Amino acid sequence: MIKPVKAAVFGTGSWGTAFGVILADAGCDVTLWARRPELADAVNSTRANPDYLPGVELPENIRATADPAEAAAGADFTVLAIPSQTARANLAAWRPLLAPDTVLVSLMKGVELGSAMRMSEVIEDVTEVGADRVAVVTGPNLAREIAARMPAAAVVACTDEAVARRLQAACHTPYFRPYTNTDVIGCELGGAVKNVIGLAVGIADGMGLGDNAKGSLITRGLAETTRLGVALGADPLTFSGLAGLGDLVATCSSPLSRNHTFGTNLGRGMTLEETIAATQQTAEGVKSCESVLDLARRHEVDMPITETVFEIVHEGKPPVVAVKELMSRSAKPERR
Repeated sequence: MIKPVKAAVFGTGSWGTAFGVILADAGCDVTLWARRPELADAVNSTRANPDYLPGVELPENIRATADPAEAAAGADFTVLAIPSQTARANLAAWRPLLAPDTVLVSLMKGVELGSAMRMSEVIEDVTEVGADRVAVVTGPNLAREIAARMPAAAVVACTDEAVARRLQAACHTPYFRPYTNTDVIGCELGGAVKNVIGLAVGIADGMGLGDNAKGSLITRGLAETTRLGVALGADPLTFSGLAGLGDLVATCSSPLSRNHTFGTNLGRGMTLEETIAATQQTAEGVKSCESVLDLARRHEVDMPITETVFEIVHEGKPPVVAVKELMSRSAKPERR
């Protein structure tokens, strides 16, 4: 009898739980780690995550625990679905608990403040595992739709293609179609920067600037993401795929997107503090706009939309002033 693949998912937010559903539907035995014991108890007793995915029935082969050692034990895949800025501290605590040959899978879409490291780099730095044991899942994956088993596609990226194929098989379901890619740099940057561009588009929507502005921000946002990716060694074709354009379009067009919603509230005139108070889950772009801009400056890459979002979010620049300044930049050829 073939032993089922075991997966541990660290993080019971909406995307961590939804990805746990995917793994379970694909035949894996899944253990969710919850920070709060009462949430783990609720998952086990009600077969639902009442805090993040209310009304979604969880498969029987998902269970939850608040004990990280119990979650990590014997896991073939250890999935990290936590806010990117907490990754280093959490990984340091969990490192002794990880199964010896587990593949570490990042669902995190961000760049670390201070170090300007991508999430796979943080994982490698803290756990001291090789890049061939670190994978990334990214793409247009709005958790609520996936939890409802609506069709979606994603990219499974790892420098070792065989590892990517193993993970692909472990999360392939009739409604979730994963593709493999070995360009981890490009896939991670697409996921991190799209959150920043999602904020920008949300701000524009909140200001009532129209669909032409939205289309322009999405397109020019993709251009600056690609510039940064190429400077870091990514394949530019990655940004025309699911990890780039696909994720960007979903984030910038859906009311289910946390970053778009956060930006919309800012564009409507809410202060940063009011917007944070109104947001129940992490909008990664709020902190990533700072770290992405830091990464761009280190590599001398011009990212005007990212810089504008940073000025609005962290320097208090009024959106109407920021938009005027962005539109009055000197004219240049499109492909520069």
